[in-house]
Amino acid sequence: MTRMFTSLLLAATAVSAYSVDVKVPACPSTTSFTFNTGIPVVDPSCPLTKVQMCYTPTQLKLDFTAYNETEFYYDASQTTNGDIWEYEVVEAFIYKGAGDPQTYFEYEVNANNVTYNAFVYNPSRVRKEGAPFDHAFVVDPFGDGFEVDTRVNKKAQLWHTSSVIPLALFNGENPRGSTWRMNFFRTVTGPSTFPDQKLCGWKNTNAANFHITSAFGRVKFV
Repeated sequence: MTRMFTSLLLAATAVSAYSVDVKVPACPSTTSFTFNTGIPVVDPSCPLTKVQMCYTPTQLKLDFTAYNETEFYYDASQTTNGDIWEYEVVEAFIYKGAGDPQTYFEYEVNANNVTYNAFVYNPSRVRKEGAPFDHAFVVDPFGDGFEVDTRVNKKAQLWHTSSVIPLALFNGENPRGSTWRMNFFRTVTGPSTFPDQKLCGWKNTNAANFHITSAFGRVKFV
């Protein structure tokens, strides 16, 4: 009996060691948080970015507000699933589950309302050189239930994007009570600095590499 109790206590301690970073409520309530730190160096000169979320039984609603924007820099010729990450984007990495993922969803939006939608295969969990690293694109996101609306306000030096992501993409409908892993990023560049970018993020990966899954935060749907 003592041995069983000790085992249960150790298991409970292991679970509690992983605290939840954000609790996401059912819509119309929302949760929000901001980040302005650079990756890999903690650099408060990164422009402020706000993330706001809520959920319905079938959808994740995700908003970004990119503040202190001076360039609004993108390639107007790029379309869905183009290499928009080479310019300025906001990004969400999403995984249904509590562990460090090897496969997860990468979602990006630029100020031109263009999106990048792909599942990432990253078995090394760190995008290790020489290891497999691949993408499986969602080729018809709007036909699959995605929505996006992006508004630019150059006078206020910001752009705001509102997205809807179908939870069926993750076999994740009715997510209340579940804990997922996520991270959020923003890239900053302009005509005078391109192709160099400033990398900004919510959870610091401590490398110039967003694809380190141990750094993903823990997000609980409540």
